[in-house]
Amino acid sequence: MLKIAVIGGHETVMGFKALGLDAFPVSDPAEAKKTLRSVTRESEDYAIIYLEENLAEPLKAEIDKSKDSPTPAIILIPGREGSLGLGLTALNEAVERAVGTNILENN
Repeated sequence: MLKIAVIGGHETVMGFKALGLDAFPVSDPAEAKKTLRSVTRESEDYAIIYLEENLAEPLKAEIDKSKDSPTPAIILIPGREGSLGLGLTALNEAVERAVGTNILENN
């Protein structure tokens, strides 16, 4: 059975652990990169990886490697500080790639 992982700051991920998800608390982008590589390359057990938004920019190259693969889906979530808007931007880009136009955009 495929699992769900959450990578982010300790305060962000521990709530997900209570829900039964695999929590990977990290303290900086370098540790997050190592963890993301471990979860995506060394294991095929994860279908979804939630990643805290504030870690996404330094990990952009790692995230881009799995954009065209159905698993794992890397989904950006807001951290304790609130949303940076990166998750919504990534969702809009994914919808545009899949459908050919951004049907979520408010004009």
